[in-house]
Amino acid sequence: MRKIIVLEFISLDGVIQAGGGPDEDTSGGFKYGGWVVPFGEKVIGTVIREQMNLRFDLLLGRKTFDIWAPYWPKHSDAWPGVMTATKYVASNTISSHEWQPSIFFNGDIAEKIKNLKEQPGPDLHVYGSANLVQTLMKNDLIDEFWLKIYPVTLGSGKKLFADGTMPASFKVTECRVTPGGVIVVNYERTGEVKTGTF
Repeated sequence: MRKIIVLEFISLDGVIQAGGGPDEDTSGGFKYGGWVVPFGEKVIGTVIREQMNLRFDLLLGRKTFDIWAPYWPKHSDAWPGVMTATKYVASNTISSHEWQPSIFFNGDIAEKIKNLKEQPGPDLHVYGSANLVQTLMKNDLIDEFWLKIYPVTLGSGKKLFADGTMPASFKVTECRVTPGGVIVVNYERTGEVKTGTF
């Protein structure tokens, strides 16, 4: 079975919106686009390259696909794998695109992703795609979170853990802190939430 792995840049207050630039996603009046950029450092670059060089397919929301489709074909020397990975895109508005290989699906997204997980193939990496990630969490479809937690609060914006998150327990499989204070941490799903008393 394929894993679904969510890779996100996240602020201390849980925002994942528009880390890469001011015009990336201004929906909801978000004005802090590019908040990740001042923290660019060698350690983060190394981690990102390691993750980019794994074998994977992509599972993306339409907005993230719209941002990536004009960008990555022109910058594929930095990430060759993004060109050969199958891009599975959840969208109710588009059904084809020149950036290939891409497969679009709509309707019962959760059921279609459950079926996709059961097919043979590489793990499915989810970048950005805030609305899709909410659907994945509500339907208990995420196996791992690979997070880069930045020492900044943004006050508003699309959150990773919003209403409807399924209760679950995780274990840390990797953790490091960069000199600039970014926490790089990978969490793997371990099961249900356990409770107890002190």
